[in-house]
Amino acid sequence: MSSRDRVLGRIRRATAGDRGPGAAVPRDYLRVHAERTPAERVDLLAANLAEYRAKVHRTDEDGLAVLLMRLLAERGARSVLVPAGLPPYWLAAADQTRVADRAASTPYELDAVDSVVTGCALAVAETGTLVLDGGPGQGRRRISLIPDHHICVVRVPGQVVDSIPQALPLLDPRRPLTWISGPSATSDIELDRVEGVHGPRTLEVVLLGGSAQ
Repeated sequence: MSSRDRVLGRIRRATAGDRGPGAAVPRDYLRVHAERTPAERVDLLAANLAEYRAKVHRTDEDGLAVLLMRLLAERGARSVLVPAGLPPYWLAAADQTRVADRAASTPYELDAVDSVVTGCALAVAETGTLVLDGGPGQGRRRISLIPDHHICVVRVPGQVVDSIPQALPLLDPRRPLTWISGPSATSDIELDRVEGVHGPRTLEVVLLGGSAQ
């Protein structure tokens, strides 16, 4: 018996009780691992983002423009990529050169941009994950993958869910979904961590709520 025959045999045995195409898939797993208040959900998101080495900031609507100006200035950013639909007041206090999200932009042009500021579609507390779907204020997928510094604004608690199973029904699978858990990082066989390999080296997350903290 060949290896192929053995593998196919195992698949047939494993699916012997399958009721055929279109059969309902049991989804008896936990959809969420705890009951949380909105504030607890946001705190868990912040903790998991920090665990992934993202820099987390909290502010309210009145303080957002000043905070973004400060974060860009501390980074030494001279240019900032601005996706279509980003609320103009977010960057009202910043004086960096604005770069539009254009289909014609080359990877080299995007790599020359110092920072990018986006919103998000959702954030998942239990995994510390941000989800972008290319909607207003988020732009094309590549603008969150090529520039070295990404600032992502999350409206809390409205854009925060507990878990992945809660997030999926709220997202359109036909849209270009980008799932971000911390800054880009990888490690080799010796576990030497390298950041910025396939995305931003620095991820800053602004939790935009009703009161500054």
